[in-house]
Amino acid sequence: MSTPSTEEDAQRSSRTLALRVPEMDCPSCAGKVENSVDRLEGIESIEARVTSGRLVVEYDPSLVSDADVRERVEAAGYAVEGEVAERSYAVPEMDCASCAGKVENALEGVDGVDEIETRPTSGRVTVSVTEFGTDAGGEAIDDRIVAAIGEAGYEAEPIGGDQDDALAGARAVWRSRRAVTTGIGAALLAVGLALEFALTGSNLELFAVAGRTYQLSHALYILAAATAGVPILRNGYYSARNRSLDIDFLMSAGILASVAAHHPFEGATLAVLFSVAELLERYSMDRARDSLRELMDLSPETATVRREDGSEETVPAETLAVGDVVLVRPGEKIPADGTVLEGESAVDESPITGESVPADKAAGEEVYAGTIAESGYLEVEVEREADDSTLSRIVRLVEDAEREKTDRERFVDRFADAYTPIVVALAIAVATLPPLLVGASWSTWFLRGLTLLVIACPCAFVISTPVSVVSGITSAARNGVLIKGGRHLEAVGESDVLAVDKTGTLTEGDLSVTDVIPLEGADDADVLRRASASERRSEHPIARAIVGHAEERGIDDDGDLEVGDFEALTGKGVRAEIDGETHYVGKPDLFEGLADLEHVHATTDGGVPVGASASEPRPECDRDDCLDVLSEVVPRLESEGKTVVVVGTEDRPIGVVGVADRVRPEAEWAVSRLRDRGVRVVMLTGDNEGTARAIAERVGTDEYHAELLPDEKLEWIRRLDDETEGGVVMVGDGINDAPALATASVGIAMGAAGTDTALETADVALMGDDLTRLPYLYRLSRAANGVIRQNVWASLGVKAVLAAGAPFGLVTVIHAVVVGDMGMSLAVTGNAMRLAREVPEVPEEHLED
Repeated sequence: MSTPSTEEDAQRSSRTLALRVPEMDCPSCAGKVENSVDRLEGIESIEARVTSGRLVVEYDPSLVSDADVRERVEAAGYAVEGEVAERSYAVPEMDCASCAGKVENALEGVDGVDEIETRPTSGRVTVSVTEFGTDAGGEAIDDRIVAAIGEAGYEAEPIGGDQDDALAGARAVWRSRRAVTTGIGAALLAVGLALEFALTGSNLELFAVAGRTYQLSHALYILAAATAGVPILRNGYYSARNRSLDIDFLMSAGILASVAAHHPFEGATLAVLFSVAELLERYSMDRARDSLRELMDLSPETATVRREDGSEETVPAETLAVGDVVLVRPGEKIPADGTVLEGESAVDESPITGESVPADKAAGEEVYAGTIAESGYLEVEVEREADDSTLSRIVRLVEDAEREKTDRERFVDRFADAYTPIVVALAIAVATLPPLLVGASWSTWFLRGLTLLVIACPCAFVISTPVSVVSGITSAARNGVLIKGGRHLEAVGESDVLAVDKTGTLTEGDLSVTDVIPLEGADDADVLRRASASERRSEHPIARAIVGHAEERGIDDDGDLEVGDFEALTGKGVRAEIDGETHYVGKPDLFEGLADLEHVHATTDGGVPVGASASEPRPECDRDDCLDVLSEVVPRLESEGKTVVVVGTEDRPIGVVGVADRVRPEAEWAVSRLRDRGVRVVMLTGDNEGTARAIAERVGTDEYHAELLPDEKLEWIRRLDDETEGGVVMVGDGINDAPALATASVGIAMGAAGTDTALETADVALMGDDLTRLPYLYRLSRAANGVIRQNVWASLGVKAVLAAGAPFGLVTVIHAVVVGDMGMSLAVTGNAMRLAREVPEVPEEHLED
């Protein structure tokens, strides 16, 4: 059995090096550094991040070393202050913004930590570190980071790869140490309460403190507060150290003050109920994280690799390298992105594209990690390593979606920053002013102030938006819609205008030649031969259709035609020299714009008219006559919904090629559903008026605009945006419509599975070519916006009612904890989980298929 050597692995893999270059603080600096590093052989990509002072270089380690890269940076005149790398840590107990703030404060003082990013919704902390060894005391950077997080009151564990499970299972919450101490505290509180009722009036005294006597029940209350309150007091201590006015600090102050003020029952109740609330909140948050965990679990752990000697070996999927051949049997998950070498199978691609109907795969076709071979055996050549697979990128992008806060989250954070200190100050005033000013009961007003203190923490209010965003985004990812951030999720639902590209969006984008009409002086073979020769260097779909059709008919130049000076005419067609004569292939108006030359017979060097053989010359039409013919042929073809391509020379057209693109079967249904939801659907296309009208009438768009160049599409996006308050959503193929997609409020890319450009640049990516996901996206977005509004205003309303009732004695500590903290946290999380039940509608014809 042979295995690739370490040296071979190094040669066929690349290394990514991130360097800290603080002085690189402007585009000019970045340009100098990039130019200097790019001189090295083996550099694959360079990314200069001016705002963070980082340089990220990907290179071939067999040709370049880390030292070489550093030397080139320094040669550009910039000092390198260390290598930067990201490290991630699982912190399951960090489940709110307050927790995240304490962790960030604790990490700020750790040597070697450059940037800190907390993700409470997924329970992760990611830090950028600039040192990797040990300090003078021999402590590794990981140990220092874990210790610092521990000092903030949270347990942390380093995470290895993208597929590592960073979160404890939901059942572990109820087996944790805190669950045990909370249970003991609750039992002591219950026993104490039972004794107090049983011994009422017996005057059974156990001990005396400061002139006051206590019964046995009071002792049990104090013990219950101490047992259940240990985690609270510990976290409160760390909050005080980090100067964080959060829930742990407020609860700790409340428990200690209650016991000190001879209200042990209230202190014990506060400790037990708050601990129960924390456990329930952690459990519900863990349920919210399940959707993200499900994405992580899609990729298989092992893979069967066929070695060069024909032997098979089972290896961890994460160790697969580009070029490995993996064997996938029926019912097994495909372990990596790759290309089928042998075999045929129906593959369930729903984890990636959301499409429930399996796709038939055969030799030469692309498959994705995490999809399932249902009915056949496949041999797949690995094209991407585990951490670069489509599935891994989806997981990373879903996790990254919570980095960018929505407008509502920013509002909530600003409100919470002002709300908490105001209510704390009000609580102190309620507890002290009535007794001091009017001689009211210290005991009564202390309890009312304590209640306000509990109400002061806006936990449920703060988590109401992020938990909804993550629930919506992960639900969409499971259904083949990748949303790159919460603000995009919100923006889609707020928009009432959808701009749609035609080719590849409303239509399948698989063009085929339907008509070849030669003009006088040519035949259809000659028209195709010259068209395909001119278009062979173009990447446009129409060009590929013409070249493919010519090859199918066996009509190609076979090297007989000398082609040169190719030029793409943006939005119009192409120009090329064929046998020394300038030829044009493009839109009909391209020929109307050519110079109006005097009539010259189109001939070859031998004096034979174009399209004729030496023995049988063909008659020709002059330029004006040919244009007259075009005026009849072009409208007819366009009225049939076909794209018209004219082939000709500078002198005259020689033929017409009709190209058609099939409308997607679900396009009419999707447009109808969108219009039913009040969305104005506008088709923007560079195609001709006739074709655009035919497609628009077929699918039922509200309006269409044809014959648009890329900059004209951009202008239409701006015009539509000015006409609406909710912004414009644009859907296209993610590449050809890049300017319009970037300008729109939200850019949606079609068919992004396996397409790096679309995955990285689009705001929203439909993983499959399925327009049924558009109505689903709008429905999900609007449902998410509704859930967020419900959570925010319900949290505010409940807090306001409780805060208003506390000074009058209508609300107790128990109400504040059970309703204001525990109840609302569970309510907003449960409400957010409703988004997971949103699934795409399927047209009846799809069900029949």
